[in-house]
Order: sequence, then C-alpha cells, then structure tokens
Amino acid sequence: MFEDGRSFLFKIQEGKLQTHNGVINLSDITGKSYGSSCQTHTGKRFYIMKPRLVDEIYRMKRQTQIVYPKDIGYILLMLDVHEGMKIIDAGVGSGAMCAALARAVGETGKIYAYEKREDFKKLAEENLTKWGLISRVEIKLRDISQGFDETADAIFLDVPDPWNYIRQCYEALVGSGNLAIVSPTTNQVQLVLEEISKFPFVGVEVWESLFRQYKTVPSRLRPFDRMVAHTTYMIFARKVVNDWRD
Repeated sequence: MFEDGRSFLFKIQEGKLQTHNGVINLSDITGKSYGSSCQTHTGKRFYIMKPRLVDEIYRMKRQTQIVYPKDIGYILLMLDVHEGMKIIDAGVGSGAMCAALARAVGETGKIYAYEKREDFKKLAEENLTKWGLISRVEIKLRDISQGFDETADAIFLDVPDPWNYIRQCYEALVGSGNLAIVSPTTNQVQLVLEEISKFPFVGVEVWESLFRQYKTVPSRLRPFDRMVAHTTYMIFARKVVNDWRD
C-alpha cells in the first residue's frame, strides 16, 4: 500500500510489478514482515500489508454481481450470524457472501451453499480455497426448486427470482430462523413481499444501504465526488411455527 492510499494485491514471487509510483522488485520484499516499509525504484515508499477479506472481495475473480461489503455487514447482523451456526447460502455465485458467512460461523459452524451453474460452483470453490475457508463450506450443484437437504438457523437467498423459493426457505428454517434476500429492483421486492405474506413470517423489513466515503484531508474534510449508492434491496424475515394470523 502506498502513502496515497493506492494498493495492489499480488502473490510474492520472482519478477517485477509495475505501479504508478515505480517498479517493485518482488524478490526484494520476500521474507519481510507485514507492516514493513519498502521503496520502488523511484524511491517512493510503500508498505507490506496483510490482505483483509474486504480487499480480496473487491479484487476477486468473479463472473457475477457480488454483494457489496456495505451490505454484507448489515446482512450478517440481521441474520445474527455467530460461531457454530448452520447457514444455507442459496445462489453462491462467486463466493463473496459465502466467504463472509463462513468466517463468521467459525470452525464449528457450517455453510451449505447451493449453486445450479457448474462454472459458478467451480469459481466459488477456487475463491473459498484461496481464502482458506473451503473447509467450512459444502457446495452443492443443484437447483433449489427441489428444496434443501438441511435444516438451517438462517438462510441467505441471492437468486434472480427469489419469490419462487420462499416455500423452500420456510421449510428449511428452524423456528425463529432468519431469512435474508437481496434483490436489485423494486418490482422484484414487491414479488418477494407478496410471496412472504403467504407464509408464517414475522418481522419483515426492507432496507437499502447508502454509503459515502470522505477525503481524509484535515483542512479540507469533504465527501468524495462520487459514491456507491444503490447496490441492492435487502429483505429480512423471521420464521414462526404457529398460525401467525390467529
């Protein structure tokens, strides 16, 4: 990471890396500890930092739209994800949300990920393996219209037509289990809400997260000119087992 905030994510090996501040000789930084400072061939200082999951997500190899980190954090809280939980991730895509879930459930938890496209399944497995999380995840190549094999504490549903799978989610959740669904457009949210209303769910909420970064110059503190605004709508619901209409 350079002092101007620009960073590069790469595997240390032989060779050189061209940057906007000069060339980095990769062999020169082999064996150095995280947090150490080095210089490019032009004398520009940079720091060797341990990659965070958020860094990996932004630079991951992907074939699908991912759940943005600004949304991931709130979803984890609303699903009440913690150590030891069993969670279904339906529509694993490239594996970004699956990775966040897998980290949060710890070594005693388990993520059961469902994906109907073999190329997406393979890519997610590659990413999760790279991040050291594959042992916490079981990925199944399957259309979720057939339902789920497990009973789960929580379900994350990220598919193009989530309203078609509300019944399968309800049947797989434990009592008081949490459901989270992401949809990019309001007409999709309407369809989801209409379908959820047919089942014993309570605590139904719809959220959108807007996130704005600021320039870190003390004398000219102000927002960046551009921001990531709408990324998705988040729909949450909780399962009850009695007749909620009584």
